[in-house]
Amino acid sequence: QVQFVESGGGLVQAGGSLRLSCVASGSTFRLNAIGWYRQAPGKQRELIASISSGGTTQYVDSVKGRFTISRDNAKNTVYLQMKNLKPEDTAVYYCNFGGSIWGWGTPNSQYWGQGTQVTVSS
Repeated sequence: QVQFVESGGGLVQAGGSLRLSCVASGSTFRLNAIGWYRQAPGKQRELIASISSGGTTQYVDSVKGRFTISRDNAKNTVYLQMKNLKPEDTAVYYCNFGGSIWGWGTPNSQYWGQGTQVTVSS
């Protein structure tokens, strides 16, 4: 069993920055790609960034150049540094396994956490 716990969200003005953290339990963390996902009001949850077990990173176009994903396997933690935030980044942010867009597996539906709310005001 794995548990993901997200933190670091908040209310920020457009152009601002936030750093999200995701702490995972379990010994399989370091063996898997981990993704950051987000769900905006009225929309489906979407994958926005992923980092492989070896540290390779991938991003969707809407966040490329603004968001940076990183991981610390010693702490079982993945981070998402977000800069130049836009109102359209407003969503609940989650982490889970996977990076399906890039062939790195899919999230496990049993492991979704509470997420962390990010609200960007204009």
